[in-house]
Amino acid sequence: MSVSCAICAAVEEVGPVPLAATDEVLALCPLCAAGLGGDMTPGPRWRCLADAVWSGEAAVQIAAWRLLDALKAEGWAADLLAQVWLEPEVLALAQAGIGAEAKGIDHRDAHGAVLAQGDTVTLIKDLDVKGAGFTAKRGTAVRGIRLVPDNAAQIEGRVNGQQIVILCQYVKKS
Repeated sequence: MSVSCAICAAVEEVGPVPLAATDEVLALCPLCAAGLGGDMTPGPRWRCLADAVWSGEAAVQIAAWRLLDALKAEGWAADLLAQVWLEPEVLALAQAGIGAEAKGIDHRDAHGAVLAQGDTVTLIKDLDVKGAGFTAKRGTAVRGIRLVPDNAAQIEGRVNGQQIVILCQYVKKS
């Protein structure tokens, strides 16, 4: 019986790869292993993540989520990340070591509290959303925020079904 890659189902040159921040080891092809290691070239080959992220195995979900997070600049990957629901423990493992924490950037709310990927924040001011034609009202809860990795003053979140960039100075951690 041949072993196939847990992410893309390739069967040649599959080898064991430890999954960072977990005790799991996955059988991965060289391209998927390199992608998890940070050496990733965006392209259509990663469309296999749409199936892998819904796997019944937590380790495969974690690896697929991390790869999708690395590809979130591509619209399809960001849309898929917004649709995926993982168990809270699995999501916490998937987010471990990803984002601004790894680069030493602190995102802080209006009161100085440190924000983390996946936090829920509340808007403290009405915000006009440019290009979307609506105003995000004060008191609106924004769940599952994403930290902008290279800008400590910005986070991303969904308000009224729109993914928007929000300045940290206009939110408080819930």
